Amino acid sequence: MTNPTTISPMTLVPSLEAAWRDVDLSFERFCLTAGIGAIEQLLCEDAQRLAGPRHSRGERVGHRWGATKGKIGFHGGKVVVRRPRVRSEGHEVALPTWRAAQAEDWLGRWAMNLMLINVSTRKLKRAVRLPEGDLPAVMGDGTSKSAASRRFVALSAERMAEWMASDLSKLDLLVIQIDGLHIGNDLVLVAALGIDGEGNKHPLGLIEGATENAPVVQALIDNLIERGLDPKVCRLFIVDGAKALTKVIRSTFGRHTPIQRCQVHKARNVIDRLPKPLHASVRKALRQAWELDDADKAERLLRNLARRLEQEAPGVAASILEGLDEMLTVNRLGLPAQLRRSLACTNSIENVMGTVRRVCRNVKRWRNAAMALRWTAAGMLEAAKGFRRLKAHKQLPILKAALAAHHAKHTTKQKLEDNLKAA
Repeated sequence: MTNPTTISPMTLVPSLEAAWRDVDLSFERFCLTAGIGAIEQLLCEDAQRLAGPRHSRGERVGHRWGATKGKIGFHGGKVVVRRPRVRSEGHEVALPTWRAAQAEDWLGRWAMNLMLINVSTRKLKRAVRLPEGDLPAVMGDGTSKSAASRRFVALSAERMAEWMASDLSKLDLLVIQIDGLHIGNDLVLVAALGIDGEGNKHPLGLIEGATENAPVVQALIDNLIERGLDPKVCRLFIVDGAKALTKVIRSTFGRHTPIQRCQVHKARNVIDRLPKPLHASVRKALRQAWELDDADKAERLLRNLARRLEQEAPGVAASILEGLDEMLTVNRLGLPAQLRRSLACTNSIENVMGTVRRVCRNVKRWRNAAMALRWTAAGMLEAAKGFRRLKAHKQLPILKAALAAHHAKHTTKQKLEDNLKAA
């Protein structure tokens, strides 16, 4: 025979008593009222621990000072909670439960999360409170479009500042991709994405400028170095072909730094300038060159292609030859075919920029560069939640060894040249 369970009597605060009375009317209202009652009960217990039982004169931290009402986050908005006050030596003593409830910042998280998934501020009220529900949105509950916008601005600025000050020295970065995002006619954001030795991707930094020029890129790289990126370590840089990127990378990390130009961008630029009957044959020739293990054979094949197009499309022939060395960097490093495909393009950072464009879809007018930075940083951090490891991550040790051999080769060559000059 089982023993009956006895529930010990407990003095309920008024909110809990109201919850039990309303349980048959609305489960949603019951949950809200019961939750408020539970918090008020904890606040009363905090006050009793600090000030002792009412009318007692024993040892205590402070003394009671009436009660007041405050608001805490609930269901994407605010609810009113009654709390006791305790004072000591002329100052109010914070109740631990109230401090913990305020520190949660659920309102900011709700607003930021909904805006990142493209819920506009005008529709946030409907997203968190059902119009026909028992907890409709009311004036002053924090669900208005302006309140949501203020919380997004505050939280996104805080997270961007934390991200832009993070330490990079502990990341074993082998690859860095740099790309620009045009926000308006006079505003370009340049971002950097890193890939470590295990294939994990990391958003590294972001900076604004009028154009994607050398000073803007230099400012971004200087920021990365200040945060712990060692310029003496040989890494593979992947860019979309902007000359400013190549110029700054070589001046900062050395003129022999391996730079891979995006083959996808190059193929697109070449194909778009050709007559349609030539698309298939030129695309096939480009793909055949990039799939070759021998970089010299690949270069000969591309030069033959350019020579063949000199009469029909001389501008395209010159475009094929422009930056030819950087087009075949992954081939010259002797990387396997699968790893070459992953590192011969800027697809990783392009996917990040795609997420940024999706996140910023509801922005109709960019007020200033600070707003663009906050939204873009929020989009990059949102993209990082869905990052997957590089497809060919198991072959990254081959890249690491190739980069070390490349660095040793050119360091030795540079020392010999310096010795000859000195002699």
